[in-house]
Amino acid sequence: MKHILVIGANGQLGQSLRHIADQFPDFSMRFMGRSECDLQDPIQMAQVFKKHTIDICINAAAYTAVDQAEKEPDLAYAINARGTEDLAKLCAAHQVTLAHISTDYVFDGKATLPYDEQAPTAPIGVYGKSKWQGEQAVKEHLAQYYIIRTSWLYGPFGHNFLTTMLRLADQNKALTITTEQTGVPTSTIDLARAILGIIAHGSTPYGLYHFSNEGPTTWYGFAQEIFTQSGQIETTQLASTEYYPTFAERPKYSVLDNEKYKTTLEIPVRHWREALVEVMTLL
Repeated sequence: MKHILVIGANGQLGQSLRHIADQFPDFSMRFMGRSECDLQDPIQMAQVFKKHTIDICINAAAYTAVDQAEKEPDLAYAINARGTEDLAKLCAAHQVTLAHISTDYVFDGKATLPYDEQAPTAPIGVYGKSKWQGEQAVKEHLAQYYIIRTSWLYGPFGHNFLTTMLRLADQNKALTITTEQTGVPTSTIDLARAILGIIAHGSTPYGLYHFSNEGPTTWYGFAQEIFTQSGQIETTQLASTEYYPTFAERPKYSVLDNEKYKTTLEIPVRHWREALVEVMTLL
């Protein structure tokens, strides 16, 4: 029996991990939100590690507000960089393996082919830079770790692009969605299965992995498929734009290469459209 602590239990990924936990009966999983285990409170985290038996910690907690991070960088770095470093130190001291979730935003988006794990990083905003610093802290303080980069997360829990689109469509809002960015929407349910699959595999080499669903698209393409699957494509006022101004600069291309994950785990990765079908049934 492996004892797993999930930090960030109330976020969309944390709730997805809880949703599928019973699919992994060999895991004893403990879920903690910010009030119980706050990345900004190293004393509280130390007490958690002292009190509980932990073999593996999944860090699903993060500051993810990309635009807001430009306005409050200190908070973004406190959570994504320094908080992650404190957590990595605790894991090292207690001989706990850390599974840390990172992002496609560690890349600058200037590539034209999917980014593999050896691709050079060059984050262009506070969010990406803070997450990159968190990655470096994990590598510096731990030998037993998994860093799992993912992209464009959405799911049945919490606030995300999918739930926002459906809510605005129900309000008969006219929607103009950008085609400026190319990436891959990733189901939090599929990511949760991938994380626990890596742990359950038993002999997965430590290190860095990329995981997203398959199939590049744009945010406009994602919105089109959402409304197609929801039966609202004929009634929704949906338009595309090549340019949509945002406060924070975003990578124009952030498709991740899943080959290392697929080869190591010998598990296929499904297309994002197929994954969306499952998520829609859970709403």
